[in-house]
Amino acid sequence: MNFLKEVCCIIYTALTNKAMKIAYDAHHGQLDCNGVPYIFHPYHLAEQMCDEITTCVALLHDVVEDTDITIEQLEEVFPKEVTEALKLLTHDDNTDYFEYIRAIKSNPVARTVKMADLQHNSDQSRIVDKKAVPAEKLEYWNKKYTKARQILED
Repeated sequence: MNFLKEVCCIIYTALTNKAMKIAYDAHHGQLDCNGVPYIFHPYHLAEQMCDEITTCVALLHDVVEDTDITIEQLEEVFPKEVTEALKLLTHDDNTDYFEYIRAIKSNPVARTVKMADLQHNSDQSRIVDKKAVPAEKLEYWNKKYTKARQILED
């Protein structure tokens, strides 16, 4: 099991509060594979971040990819450090997944958030009803996320 080197808790600032509200509204009604409100995933990542920028990015990391909010809208509200990382974390279906991961490696903020994302996504204990997700899918995710972590760690 990987442990963070620093003990962090969510950082509350005017900027992180904006990110929380946007993420909450954007993901409203979305559920994860367990039927749990999706917002708990980005909130879990944000709790592990140790500064304002990575906290904002963690909260918003799936907003552009999974909702109607655009990066241009976020650029009106957040500094470049946040939006540049979010651009890298938004996976375009036309881009090979591992090329996307290699691009993330170039940005320390995006890399930090993606490592936490991969760790949380790899935690199969989150899947309460193992019958709901086929074993092949679980194995596919395990291999995919393991390779992604290896790319980011090198």
